[in-house]
Amino acid sequence: MDSTMGLRERKKAETRRAVHEATLRLAIEHGLDNVTVEAIADAANISRRTFSNYFDGKEEALLYGDEQRLLELVRRVREQPPELSAWQALRSALDIFEVETVASDREWQVRTRLVMRHPSLLARQLTSRMRLERELGEAVAGREQAGGVGPAVIAAAFLVAMRIATQKWLDDETRTMREITEEVLDQMAQPFA
Repeated sequence: MDSTMGLRERKKAETRRAVHEATLRLAIEHGLDNVTVEAIADAANISRRTFSNYFDGKEEALLYGDEQRLLELVRRVREQPPELSAWQALRSALDIFEVETVASDREWQVRTRLVMRHPSLLARQLTSRMRLERELGEAVAGREQAGGVGPAVIAAAFLVAMRIATQKWLDDETRTMREITEEVLDQMAQPFA
């Protein structure tokens, strides 16, 4: 947690995280369609009104953790040394991010499959990914680009590689997400014939 955050901001962040975790747990246990906002509020030990102060609905609460991780990835990209190329900065930030991420592969698989089963979650996630693509492009703008490829294209290629790696990982439970991601990013980095 950022040491510069005030008590009020820390409390808000803790409440958001508690609501997200309650939503995720209930959705895994009962299925998202069978979970009400009231049940989430009860599980997070808050009122229905407090829930509404933080989230527009259970879908937003469920995706909150992923959105926070994506914001952290963008921050990590911005922190990379300026001498790294755009692609190197993305890869380096991802390496740091993966080491610091506490979620296990199994937990990540459960979350990903849950999102894939619900069109409303997929739609929200797509919106979030489009924002991430723009923010990653901005984060690598000004860095050396291989072959004159622009930052928006590099960011999009990176995210496509991540999407492909995620799908391969869901289909192949014998390897870790990190192993598959490295393989796909290496393939993406090769020049096209």
